[in-house]
Amino acid sequence: MEELEGSELGTKEYWESSYETEIRNYQDHGDVGEVWFDEDSQLRIIRWIQRQESRIGTDDGIIDLGCGNGMMLVELAREGYNNLTGVDYSPKAIQLAETICQDQKLKISYRAVDLLNPQDVALLGQFKLVHDKGTYDAISLHPDDPKSKRAAYIDGVSTLLRDDGLFVITSCNWTQNELISSFTEGFELDSVIPTPTFKFGGTVGNVVTSVVFRKKLKQ
Repeated sequence: MEELEGSELGTKEYWESSYETEIRNYQDHGDVGEVWFDEDSQLRIIRWIQRQESRIGTDDGIIDLGCGNGMMLVELAREGYNNLTGVDYSPKAIQLAETICQDQKLKISYRAVDLLNPQDVALLGQFKLVHDKGTYDAISLHPDDPKSKRAAYIDGVSTLLRDDGLFVITSCNWTQNELISSFTEGFELDSVIPTPTFKFGGTVGNVVTSVVFRKKLKQ
């Protein structure tokens, strides 16, 4: 699979600087900051989760990988989900997410965690739903050996996911087939969440792709 061109979007320094600005904006104006990709993608995933009531209950553990400002979890909390964890490798992102959560009087657990560090990941426990919207993309853009970083991330997801759990990933950089290929060793396809399509030059494509995986269980 061809690698993506490296970008500052794949570096911790970029996100620390970005969230430092967003913290100031929130303190000054109450602006929670940007929703990665767009709010429609976030809402689409939340509505999908709600339709899985036979598989995902409001008490089940849900973790958001690369939670940023935490708004995905804020919206889930508003919908009645009460076992929520957000992790991000940017301490500034966690600071912003915790502040928003406290101001809205919600109960969400946030932690600064390096998802590429197996020891950090193992301490988090396991979850019924593991969610990623953009974090795998950012790792893929790292200018230094993104292939090995993606492999470490995939191992981490496997560690975090319960045997009966679901992993939901939304990407704007990788196609459905590329995601399935990347996660094929430890996961199997559960379903694809429909996303808006566009047509260009006679070819139909998607701006974003959302795929749901189950863990492959050892025989």
